[in-house]
Amino acid sequence: MRKRSEVLAIAVMGGPAPGINGVIGAVTIEAINEGLDVIGIMDGFKWLSRGDTSFLVPLSIENVSRIHFTGGSILRSSRDNPIDSRDKIENLIKSFTELRIKYLVTIGGDGTATLAYKLKKLMGDKIRIAHVPKTIDNDIPLPENMPTFGFETAKELGTDLVRNIMEDSKTTNRWYFVITMGREAGHLALGIAKAAGATLAVIPEELKGDRVPLHYITDILEGAIIKRKALGREDGVAVIAEGIALKIDPHDLPADQIMERDDFGHLRLSEIPLGKILKDPVLASLKKRGVDIKILDIEIGYILRSAPPIAFDIEYTKNLGHGAVEYLLKMNGNGAIISYKGGRLDPIPFEELIDPETERLRVRFVDTSSETYRVSQEYMIKLKKEDFESPEEIEELARAGNMSPEDFVRRFRYLVD
Repeated sequence: MRKRSEVLAIAVMGGPAPGINGVIGAVTIEAINEGLDVIGIMDGFKWLSRGDTSFLVPLSIENVSRIHFTGGSILRSSRDNPIDSRDKIENLIKSFTELRIKYLVTIGGDGTATLAYKLKKLMGDKIRIAHVPKTIDNDIPLPENMPTFGFETAKELGTDLVRNIMEDSKTTNRWYFVITMGREAGHLALGIAKAAGATLAVIPEELKGDRVPLHYITDILEGAIIKRKALGREDGVAVIAEGIALKIDPHDLPADQIMERDDFGHLRLSEIPLGKILKDPVLASLKKRGVDIKILDIEIGYILRSAPPIAFDIEYTKNLGHGAVEYLLKMNGNGAIISYKGGRLDPIPFEELIDPETERLRVRFVDTSSETYRVSQEYMIKLKKEDFESPEEIEELARAGNMSPEDFVRRFRYLVD
């Protein structure tokens, strides 16, 4: 047993994800059982980086034993990033020393992992650091395609919401554009759409190149609406990843859209009304040709982030929290992302997942060449190459869009070429 003078601290940063409390609880219980004192750092490093050590809570087995059932974070969270401020870093290191912190478990996404990596480089073995990756985007490349915790809960809840939206869509004869989270990768939007049986999903990986014109994305959506109409349906649901906004040529965005960034350098996608940006030109184009379609846009991302975790994420986060302490104490580790491979603890050194040029975690994108992606497309209604192979098919689609066959081909053929 270790002396009680050794302290393990836990900090949560970035956006919420279902299961954070499960990690906090498992880390706390295992660390105390190993003879450590455990403290929770409130609001990430927001206060410690300012030299304020009053925002701390002692954690005990009694006060964490049932928190794994709850959403959110009992330690709250913050996007404050001290790494580029010399004063903040000095305050942070000084605070660690004053508090006798020997071990640190960070819980967060790519920005937090990068911060933990830089702290490890600065402090060496003065503090041993383990990072537990969280993001409902599922875009961290963990072994054997293991999800990041929170993703399965977000997908489950998102599927339930979209299923209800689909019923409303069918009842009211209108379309919905549903915006989900997914800054760089479309795992969540695709998973929800596939599980719910939505009309289609639109994800960043389908848009080749760094930037695409806005009309390319709105033509995908309008083409799906026309194809659905040709099948006799006026309703439909498109699930769209928020990262689509980063793919749109900035010149095509409304002039009043200011792309602000948070402390980790991420664009604040929550402040971009992506649903409206996509909906308005689609409605205008259809209305111009006399096609009467109703479209509502809805954002469901923030509804998913702090939900109570499903059983998968409860069990998974217990493994991750226990694994973080085992890595720090029994493996004498320092500077790794906690993961599991084949049911066994498999910590990944920061250097293996962080791109040395960007100093950010590498991104796990949706593999659009995979079988699972192909299956999703088989069930979705989008314009496809075969739709342009038959004059009769072209005629039917053109009629649904109130266009001549020639205009239809001229307008939409490029999407499949």
